[in-house]
Amino acid sequence: MNSVNTNIGAMVALQNLNVTNNQLAQVQDRINTGKKVGSAKDNGAIWAIAQSQRAEIGALNAVKDSLQRGQSVADVSIAAGETVSDLLVQMKEKALAAADTSLSSTSRSALNEDFKALRDQLAKVVTNATFNGKNLLNTGATSVEALANSAGSSKLTVRAEIMALGGSVVTLAATASFNTATIALTLAGTVDTSIANVSASLSRLGTASKSLETHLNFITKLQDSLDAGVGNLVDADLAKESARLQALQTKQQLGIQALSIANSSASSLLGLFR
Repeated sequence: MNSVNTNIGAMVALQNLNVTNNQLAQVQDRINTGKKVGSAKDNGAIWAIAQSQRAEIGALNAVKDSLQRGQSVADVSIAAGETVSDLLVQMKEKALAAADTSLSSTSRSALNEDFKALRDQLAKVVTNATFNGKNLLNTGATSVEALANSAGSSKLTVRAEIMALGGSVVTLAATASFNTATIALTLAGTVDTSIANVSASLSRLGTASKSLETHLNFITKLQDSLDAGVGNLVDADLAKESARLQALQTKQQLGIQALSIANSSASSLLGLFR
């Protein structure tokens, strides 16, 4: 039916043009953001899954920070423990030298002063072996726990290794000194035992630090895998979207021409009245 009131052709052409314009806007949005699912209205299920994984990734950042802090505490303790071991080696040398009965009192006294200076330096090293307020070597130290998973339900523990003077590791008393060859020989034996104890403690600290490093590497790889998984869910294929953009722009131009033709049909009715 030819009618100036109702132009069916124009209405159909306009509907098709609107569909094309909507598709074109969607493609342009994907190209601008790089995402095919940028909000819940694009694909509610996929967006919810991606958002859940983003939360997991964010939680793993906290796990990495915790592991790095724990590793730093362990590494500081290892550095201090190695210094303690070196000082004990020097102290044993001084004590053993003073155990020589042929040594004069003056020489033995000089060795004792060196011994006490090394002893006091050892105490300072243990006191200052602190990172982020945590000290694993000083008296009263407690273990350090680092997060191992995003739920916080699993943790890696670095045990305290008390190396303060007079403890179970460094059995040498805080006031240890010598004035005779006999006492010096006894102290040399005590220092030797302390050296063995410190070596065992350093071995445990080294193992703990390595465990933290290994788990940190795993968490980093896990986080990368989750990032890639989220990308697979929501990222747009820009090569594909570029091809769609070209096609839709062509359809848009054709739709505009079709609408123009449909609108011109009404004016052709005027020729019937001439």
